[in-house]
Amino acid sequence: MTMEVALEDNNLMEKVLPPDEQEIDVELEAKEKKYLRGEGANLETLKDKKLKTQLASREKLYGKSAKAAAKIEKWLLPASAGYLETDGLEKTWRVKQTDIAKEVDILSSRNQYDIVLPDFGPYKLDFTASGRHMLAGGRKGHLALVDMMSMNLIKEIQVRETVRDVAFLHNDQFFAAAQKKYSYIYARDGTELHCLKERGPVARLRFLKNHFLLASVNKIGQLHYQDVTYGDMVASIRTGKGRTDVMEVNPYNGVVALGHSGGTVTMWKPTSQAPLVQMQCHPGPVSSVAFHPNGHLMATSGKERKLKIWDLRKFEEVQTIHGFHAKTLSFSQKGLLAAGTGSFVQVLGDSSGDYSRYMSHSMVKGYQIEKVMFRPYEDVLGIGHSMGWSSVLIPGSGEPNFDSWVANPFETTKQRREKEVHLLLDKLPPETIMLDPSKIGAMRPSRRKERPTRGEIEAEKEVAVEAAKGVELKKKTKGRNKPSKRTKKKKELVENVKKTFPEQEQGAAGKKRRIGEDAAADLPSSLKRFARKN
Repeated sequence: MTMEVALEDNNLMEKVLPPDEQEIDVELEAKEKKYLRGEGANLETLKDKKLKTQLASREKLYGKSAKAAAKIEKWLLPASAGYLETDGLEKTWRVKQTDIAKEVDILSSRNQYDIVLPDFGPYKLDFTASGRHMLAGGRKGHLALVDMMSMNLIKEIQVRETVRDVAFLHNDQFFAAAQKKYSYIYARDGTELHCLKERGPVARLRFLKNHFLLASVNKIGQLHYQDVTYGDMVASIRTGKGRTDVMEVNPYNGVVALGHSGGTVTMWKPTSQAPLVQMQCHPGPVSSVAFHPNGHLMATSGKERKLKIWDLRKFEEVQTIHGFHAKTLSFSQKGLLAAGTGSFVQVLGDSSGDYSRYMSHSMVKGYQIEKVMFRPYEDVLGIGHSMGWSSVLIPGSGEPNFDSWVANPFETTKQRREKEVHLLLDKLPPETIMLDPSKIGAMRPSRRKERPTRGEIEAEKEVAVEAAKGVELKKKTKGRNKPSKRTKKKKELVENVKKTFPEQEQGAAGKKRRIGEDAAADLPSSLKRFARKN
């Protein structure tokens, strides 16, 4: 009796935890419920032992996975996404950057700045996948590489000719610039590495990081794909839609979208000379295209002052926002949509299911916005305009937790080299670019056609014979237009039509079978047992 009491006291002592650990356990239980897949099956009512065992093991596995996900969220994803909250009837889009600067910490306030370079604009911007570095390209030949964490200028060069677009390659060590006549690839220290003459005067550049392809569209509407690992041109496609300067890459599947002056958006892959999809998005010219990070939503803006959201799984219009003539569009990692036109930037959020105004920012009067782009893993929006470039704070736009295997803003030189080797080993071939990449590795459905029934063959045959009988023969010269010859010609037409149907083959097979049966009947009795039986 005393032994049992002692065991119970020990169990109670094990269950009693310090207050801090109790709070952690309660928090983990709350997070675990979020990841559970609904209520488990009631195993007591089941009579089948095998099914009961299977369901019990499955429920146990679900519980383990929910517990692991809760621990990861607790310990490995400590940062939560930012947000902008207002009191009462106050609207978030009325909050100004000066109000935000007063409330944020010192490090975040450093991300609010204006770089004024009126002699070299307008500027195009691009960020690396980690958001650590920014590349700015001025229309009048100024190229600048900036470390956004320390706000130090790494390198700037003056190419002394027009720069239409800039793009980073797989990391911050290389970048491409679309200049007046050709496109060039530069190293981090400003050294010119390659001159890409096959493309002609390029209007837009985009880099497909999973495939190591540099995509570009030139002034006459030709789309080029070049593999930067060995320098060969993978594809050169004539779009046939005329000149365009609207180009974007879907991050989900690597498909390139082009916006045209006729209001259409076409989607391309390097292994096809025809567009995968051609959508009539606007009645007039398309001014900008952007893709959601998940690849399922596309935003387009047209000259008729409309912004449209499209669901690419059904290729249907989801929402139309009137009064928007956006020259440039950009989606953030958390799904916010920035639209820039003139000297005004508006950010839309989808908190209620549909996109509505979340924040707005007015530039100095006279500034003409050329490019807006969200900085990855930061609540920052970069704006390239006619007088330089600027940076504003957009709470809740960036992913708060980064995966160091995907994009590491703090990576060392050794880590960068290792990652570069892994990226080259994991490089995808151009054939993997398709609308639905989930089909890669799946079984292709059988394309064998079903054989038509005998009744269907007879019906088709009757229709074809009647059509052959109704054919009007040409009137020929004297002596060749006799009624007998005309009748003979019609009979020949009917016979030729009948030959196209498989009846003759069936008849031949039956005849062959009958011949085989007759031959088996003529065999001597000692050999009849070797004859083929039906």
